[in-house]
Amino acid sequence: MKEPSVTVGIMSEEKIDFAFKGIYLHDGQPVEGEQEAHLEQGLICWKGHKYDSLLFVPQCEENSFCLKGVTIGVKFHWERKEDQVFKGALKLIVEGDRITAINELSIEEYLLSVISSEMSATASLELLKSHAVISRSWLLAQIQKNKALKGAKPESLIRTDQELIRWYDREDHDHFDVCADDHCQRYQGITRASTEIVARAIDATRGEILSYDKKICDARFSKCCGGVVEEFSTCWENINHPYLIPLRDSREESDFPDLRNEEEARAWIYASPEAFCNTTDKNILSQVLNNYDQETTDFYRWTVSYTQQELAALIREKSGIDFGEIVELKPIERGRSGRLIRLQIIGTRQTLTIGKELEIRRTLSPSHLYSSAFVVEHQDLIDGIPQRFVLRGAGWGHGVGLCQIGAAVMGEQGFSYREILLHYFVGATIEKLY
Repeated sequence: MKEPSVTVGIMSEEKIDFAFKGIYLHDGQPVEGEQEAHLEQGLICWKGHKYDSLLFVPQCEENSFCLKGVTIGVKFHWERKEDQVFKGALKLIVEGDRITAINELSIEEYLLSVISSEMSATASLELLKSHAVISRSWLLAQIQKNKALKGAKPESLIRTDQELIRWYDREDHDHFDVCADDHCQRYQGITRASTEIVARAIDATRGEILSYDKKICDARFSKCCGGVVEEFSTCWENINHPYLIPLRDSREESDFPDLRNEEEARAWIYASPEAFCNTTDKNILSQVLNNYDQETTDFYRWTVSYTQQELAALIREKSGIDFGEIVELKPIERGRSGRLIRLQIIGTRQTLTIGKELEIRRTLSPSHLYSSAFVVEHQDLIDGIPQRFVLRGAGWGHGVGLCQIGAAVMGEQGFSYREILLHYFVGATIEKLY
């Protein structure tokens, strides 16, 4: 099999400023230096002419282009803009009332950036190898899935008078394979220089993927599972993959409490059980967390506190619903890691159950809660209405598949990348695809 290419959506704006380093070709004509394209009457206006789309191809592999003002960390607490540099081709298309910039490049070149963008390029070789395999697997599985869907998006919203259940997956993109932000895989081109060790990890695992029952694994990962890895259906559609099962993130892989039970979940979250990802070792954390991620210091166990006024205003802003005063945040259903799947918001004017995990995290935070594995303390009651809500939680992210911090600890403890992968993806095999 020949190495595939991938198309990555980088940014969407009414006007895009970009620059070519080296010569790029548009319809065979050379282009270089500073450029600007804006939307005019539904078309891309560039150099005084209007186009449905534009494609710029590098004259040689070493050439690159810079996109100005790319937003990273979209809707997360570290959201910011920066100029980013990319190799490969640049395509500009019209999507609605914006121009979308798309980067087309080889998968191995893409992975070189993803590994450097998702975690520090100083990470251990075994951790980087394991991440190369899961990133490659997830991407190829996603491309296959999108081709099979042929533009038909699966149902991801269930709404009744009593419930709003919504999940967010990668089928949102119609005109490219994946986006460049945390919604898919963090991809920032060659903006952050990769090191020799990242290149070694990519080269050592070239073409390797995780497979189960002769299919490429939908290999998910998150920052920190909180001690127990979650299953697929807690976060996305109501199916489960046999290689993405709940498990204890520990060397012993011992049994763990039934965290679907409210009392067990509360006891688990209040405790700080031993786990690979239960670490405060700054050397290990710096392998996984880029500078802006290190702004988050407590994630294995964390606490968020709101006044009644703060929470009522936040939920009204995020949901568009006026619940009045918030009387109770009531857990309805939890997954195997203790992550909430359905949470009932009881207000003086309205009651609604929301889910799944990301919808809960988005509704209860200006950006995102670290995870939906939390318990609620209703404090300072006046006439039965809490004046303060304290959320005590576990983990960072959805918790499905590989736990990045747990994998970093395993790498430091001498586990090979194959052992790391097969710890998190139970029953899978590692195969060379090309």
